[in-house]
This record gives sequence, structure tokens and C-alpha cells, in this order.
Amino acid sequence: MPDRPIEVWIVEDDAAFRSTVQDLLSRQRHLSCRVAVESCEEALDALGRESMRPQVILMDLVLPGMDGTEGVRRIQEIDPNIHVIVLTVYGDDDRIFDALCAGACGYLLKPGTEGRIVAAIETALEGGAPITPFIARRVLTIFTRYITKRGDYQLTQREREVLQLLVEGSSQREIAARLSVSPHTIDTHIRHIYSRLKVRSQGAAVAKAIRERLL
Repeated sequence: MPDRPIEVWIVEDDAAFRSTVQDLLSRQRHLSCRVAVESCEEALDALGRESMRPQVILMDLVLPGMDGTEGVRRIQEIDPNIHVIVLTVYGDDDRIFDALCAGACGYLLKPGTEGRIVAAIETALEGGAPITPFIARRVLTIFTRYITKRGDYQLTQREREVLQLLVEGSSQREIAARLSVSPHTIDTHIRHIYSRLKVRSQGAAVAKAIRERLL
């Protein structure tokens, strides 16, 4: 048993479900939930304000404003030691693949039993990947099915370099330093990459680069 309760945050726009999960966590002697918000923007703001960061975040995917997959990526950029577990009603391959590529350590489907949610948190803290049996079956087929014929997206050499660094998990600031250019220049390159790949987020760009073996 840890000296202090494990801090778990919730990002969930369904107020009733959010309250239910927060109450569940609060009833566990070894868990604490001081932050339960409805958007990624609020969670990111809390990460900048709170003195005690969470060890685990339960993240919905379809949220007002920033989507959960992008939220996972941003959280991992801020602190890769935070375990982000997706908790959603969506079990389609694209969402699973993109969330895992963005850095989620686990993926659960709602509605989850109280025991399953608590067990998932404990599994993540032990270094495991908490997933439901359905998601496990999907993951076994996703990478095979998503390795498709490489598309010709006419990426420039510099865009390929930037995309490679994104796949490796580098932030825009780190890429700028690595390539000795300004962050504004990297932002421009990334916008061009999104346009060429026909995607709208870094997670989607990374996922497409991996499944089509663009690099």
C-alpha cells in the first residue's frame, strides 16, 4: 500500500458518468481523485496549476473542444510518466489505433464494472496495458490490417525528417532544436504534412506513417 493515495484524474463530458467514476475512486482507500473535468483543455490547464500531478488519467475520446486522442498526445508531451487509460464507448479500429499511437497505455469500453476500472488503474501502474477482451482481439488484427500499400503523398525531404521525429515522440520544440530552425518553421512543416496526408492531428499523422510504412 503506498504512503499516499494514488492520484487519478478523469476527463469525461458525461456529468453523471464522471460523477459515478469519481465516487468510485474516492471510495478506494488507495486511490484519490481531486480533478474530474469535462474537457482536455481543463485537464491540461490543471496540469499546469496543480502541485501534485496524477499518476493515472482516465480519458474519454469524444469531448467538447480538443478530442481525447489529441489530449493523450499533449499529456504525454507534458509528462510521459502519466498513465493515460482511454475509457470510451467507441471500439472502432481507427480510434483504438490512433489512441495507442498517441501514447495511451490502455483502452477500456464503457460501461465498465467498478472492479474492471480499478483493476485497469492498478495494471497500468504495474507497467501493464489494461484492455478489455474485445479490444485485445481488435489489437491482434489492427496492425496487420493497417499495414497497407504505401501511398505517394509527395512529402519533401524535410517533411519526412519532421514526420520521423514526430513518430519518435519528439515535441515541436525538440524538433526545432534538432533541425536548427524556429518553432514557427516546424509548425508550418507540420501543417503541410497534415495537408498532404489528409489528417487533422499529430496522432493521426503518426498512425498513418506507421501503418503505411511511409518512413
